[in-house]
Amino acid sequence: SLFGQKWKRNTAKSGNEMRPTLEIEEIIVPLYADIKQITNMAYKKRIADQLLQRKLRGKGAVLIRGAKWCGKTTTAEQIAQSVIYMDDPKRRATYLQMAEMSIDQLLAGSTPRLIDEWQLAPKLWDAIRYEVDHRPDLGQFILTGSAVPADMSQVEHSGTGRFAWLTMRPMSLWESEDSTGTVSLRELFEGNESVTGQVFHELDDIAYLICRGGWPRAIDMETDIALDQAKDYVDGVVHSDISRVDGVQRSAETTRKLLRSYARHQGTQATIGTITADMTTGGGFDISEKTVSSYINALQDIFVIEDAEAWNPNLRSKTAIRTSGTRYFVDPSIATASLGIGPKDLINDLSTMGLMFETLCIRDLRVYAEMLDGKVFHYRDKNDLECDAVVHLRNGAYGLIEIKLGGETLINEGAESLCKLADKIDTTKMKAPAFKMVLTATGNYAYKMKDRDVFVVPIGTLKP
Repeated sequence: SLFGQKWKRNTAKSGNEMRPTLEIEEIIVPLYADIKQITNMAYKKRIADQLLQRKLRGKGAVLIRGAKWCGKTTTAEQIAQSVIYMDDPKRRATYLQMAEMSIDQLLAGSTPRLIDEWQLAPKLWDAIRYEVDHRPDLGQFILTGSAVPADMSQVEHSGTGRFAWLTMRPMSLWESEDSTGTVSLRELFEGNESVTGQVFHELDDIAYLICRGGWPRAIDMETDIALDQAKDYVDGVVHSDISRVDGVQRSAETTRKLLRSYARHQGTQATIGTITADMTTGGGFDISEKTVSSYINALQDIFVIEDAEAWNPNLRSKTAIRTSGTRYFVDPSIATASLGIGPKDLINDLSTMGLMFETLCIRDLRVYAEMLDGKVFHYRDKNDLECDAVVHLRNGAYGLIEIKLGGETLINEGAESLCKLADKIDTTKMKAPAFKMVLTATGNYAYKMKDRDVFVVPIGTLKP
């Protein structure tokens, strides 16, 4: 429609409507700007937008990595001033030949220049490093690609000092506009004591958000179609991505069994042996722990799995801290899709829903922590005193968080656990916690408990 309007406005007045007075390029160039503007109107802002702008101010190039379908290319397109899509079927062969014979032409264009699917021509890495070294300005290039890592055997330089790395994850509830954002994680770290907020999510709503996940394309889709996106994602991992990651052909059946077992162990510190035993329960299937470990490593490389590291605070006592990682998918919908369950199944099995809700909260906290220059950890000691999430910032500040579906009994249990852990921390050797929080699925209000220094916050009110 836009093209037709511009064509008509620029046709000759001689009566021959088929003869334009402008060359076709003169129509297409401003048309591209119009289309980009319209696309941006529908774009839901991401936390990664600000992170990308910041990193471009400090480095010559930024590599965006993360799970497939999480929106890496779309986010980069909002900032890029020129784009080259290396996987364009019509131009791919030409681009690959240029990467061998005339790579400079691929790098020429307005900056920041986005090079999508750059890993198809790994030599681009060293060429970009060279360009960054010899151009006076920062923020020259943005690199995005599929979740499958590049073949770095053709790369001679690590990129240290020239490249910055940005990890993107599926959308948090605040980014997908499913959170009111009335409670700010940043303000909690700054000492805000007046936490207020209201949300109207019921348990059914949270069950749906868990199964839909944070996939950008699913956000505005009809309910059933949105739920299909996670199933399609899992199918893609099973039949393609798990083998493309390093060129090793892997079994679809084994991958599905592993994904199901991992889903059943969300939020736990299950060992490789435990997962292997779970996969082989019932007989008729045999696999070694070494093979299971290789599959898990492959899933980590393509950002399907993102376990939480153990947090090691300074304690007053000599309590032994369990250092095993806690099992999580990068998005809770991967777990539900792997198990073949939907929102109604979660409502009928609140124990399983609790584990899936924890994965959703960890996803959101990781996205928010990235904005605050922090990281999310998990704590558990030999006495089974546990803290579901510790958001630890680079400046040493940290917050303790327990994750509960809701209800007075569970909230009180979570608050008691947080206070016990806080009392064990040696504040002569490290800071006291900036805040203690019980993060809930249900409950319409955010508030501070009267008898404890603990905030109760529905996940649907939280933002960075």
